[in-house]
This record gives sequence, C-alpha cells and structure tokens, in this order.
Amino acid sequence: MNESTTEAFTRDARRLAWARAALGDPRAVLERASVDAGLRSYWRSRGEGPSRIVMDSPPGLEDVRPWLAMRDLLEGGGVRVPQVLARDVDAGFLLLEDLGGPTLAQAIDAGNADAWFDAAIDQLLRLQAIVPPPGMGEFGEALLQRDAGLFEEWFLRRHLGIELDCGEAEALQLAQRRLMDNALGQAQVLTHRDFMPRNLMPTRPPAVLDFQDCVRGPIAYDPVSLFKDAFLSWPLQRVDGWLAGYHAHAAAAGLPVPALATFLRDADWMGVQRHLKILGIFARLRYRDGKSRYLDDAPRFIAYLDEVLPRHPQLEGLQKLLDARIRPALQATAAGAGA
Repeated sequence: MNESTTEAFTRDARRLAWARAALGDPRAVLERASVDAGLRSYWRSRGEGPSRIVMDSPPGLEDVRPWLAMRDLLEGGGVRVPQVLARDVDAGFLLLEDLGGPTLAQAIDAGNADAWFDAAIDQLLRLQAIVPPPGMGEFGEALLQRDAGLFEEWFLRRHLGIELDCGEAEALQLAQRRLMDNALGQAQVLTHRDFMPRNLMPTRPPAVLDFQDCVRGPIAYDPVSLFKDAFLSWPLQRVDGWLAGYHAHAAAAGLPVPALATFLRDADWMGVQRHLKILGIFARLRYRDGKSRYLDDAPRFIAYLDEVLPRHPQLEGLQKLLDARIRPALQATAAGAGA
C-alpha cells in the first residue's frame, strides 16, 4: 500500500468514526453523496436515525472555516442554507442536514422553470441585500485579469493548441478589457459566483450551496449565472424574459440595478466574461487535475457566445476570433478525438 493510498484509507476511517460519534450510531455507514471540483467531498449517512450529510474538508487542502463563516452570514440575511448539526473544524468534518439527493438542476424542466426561478430569485435578492463584511474579497481588477488569463492559457493554448498572432492577441485583449471595464463599472453587491441550479436544492424555499467563495462583485453576475448555467441551457428569449423579471424584482427590493436596457447589456457582457473564464477552468480541470468530464460542456459555452456576441459590435474582435480560429480548432479536436 503506497503513501497516498494509506492516507486515503486513514481519512476514510477517521471520517466514519467521527460520523458515528456525531450521529450517536455505532453502526452507521457512509456512502458518497457528491464531490465538487475542489477537494471537498460529501457523504450520506445510513443508519438508525434520519440520513445526514458529512462534509469532509481535509485540513491543509480545503479549510472549512470560510464555508462556515459565509453560511452564518447568509443565514443572518434570511438565505436558506444547510443547517450544521455537529462540527470538528480542526479535523475538517461537518455534519449537515440532508436536503435530499438531486439538485435543482435535475428537478427543473421547461414546465416548472418559471416557478423554480421565481423562488431562486427570491433567495438571490436576499443574498444580494446582505452588506458585504469588511475585508471580504472583491471581484475586482486582479480577479478579472486572472480569469482572462485562464481562457487564453488553458483553453486556447493548452486545449486547442492555438497560438495567437499579434493582431489576434490585441483583439482578444481589447474585448477582455471592455468586459472587465463593464464589470468594474457595475454596482457592487454580495456575489455568490456560482448561483446556478446545480448549487440550489429543490426545497421550499430553495437552499443555496457552494457559497464559500462569495465576494463583493457586479450585480449582474449572479442573475446571468442562474439563467446561463454551466450545465443547463434555455432558449435565449426565455432567458431575456427571466432577466427582465429579476430586474423588476430587484428594483422593487431597492437593489442598485440600472435601467433595464443597461442591465440587459451588462448581463450579456458579464455572461461572456464568465463563459470565457469557465472554458479556461474546465480545460484546467482536465489537464492539471485529471477531471475531464467538465470539458464535455464546452460546446454549451460556445453556443452562449454565438447567441449574444452578434448583439454587441463592441465585442466584434472576439466574434472574429471565435469564427476564424476557435471554431475550426474545436472541430479539429473533435474529429481527432473521434478518430
């Protein structure tokens, strides 16, 4: 048994022993509930009492304290978040209520989407109304520059093998600069950064998950994340309608949204920035972390870009790069994979 296998075995044993003690059930067993893109994992208990969820955040790899601090902040603002039933912060173990199996991503469909999104918007408005505490991270220039670099380094260069010439690099940088300036110019509110059906549970009201990376950020970021999901797509006309509905509710709640036309532009541009970033992250997950399944959704983001770039002549350079270099490279990559 090698060192990494021994460490995993020891962690499994410690997790189970802690869970049995926290549950008061020496016969309880744990089965994998889910795993996220990081190193945190979730386990469902089976035993004498009701099922619970054990969150395992290995110390030194995934500190559980930011998650707990953000959970408390959101709950204080009326956001539905998982209840913590027991904790060992130093060991990286939490016992949480079990909110069920499938996320909203599996429960939502064309027939019930309006109702679920109305409920999700209510939770989002509560989240955005919370005043970001002093010292909270910001979705500012440094983070935006990092996101821009992810797309070029991991998706263009590593995944597609594209080396931009001077003109192409300049066009991409100009588009990225315009996207960044737009994000920085928006009103700043508490921002989840992954507010999408996969991170919502279909409870009443929907429970919000994966919130540990909240920052102070652009007000359009979370709404466009909700409707232009990384794993679930909707017709553009319907998305535009939901965004307009969010805008009306946000304005009524006193949130600092601009006029509707400006907000819809901001949402489009924020979506483009996010789609480019996610393409970079998914490529990094594949090539650096060995998690290849995420990159299977790359065509979804290309489709999102195809939908909105024609609306905005200011981003023409990105559209030309998509047509001239990215799309042919994607087709060649797909053909090579199928050969």
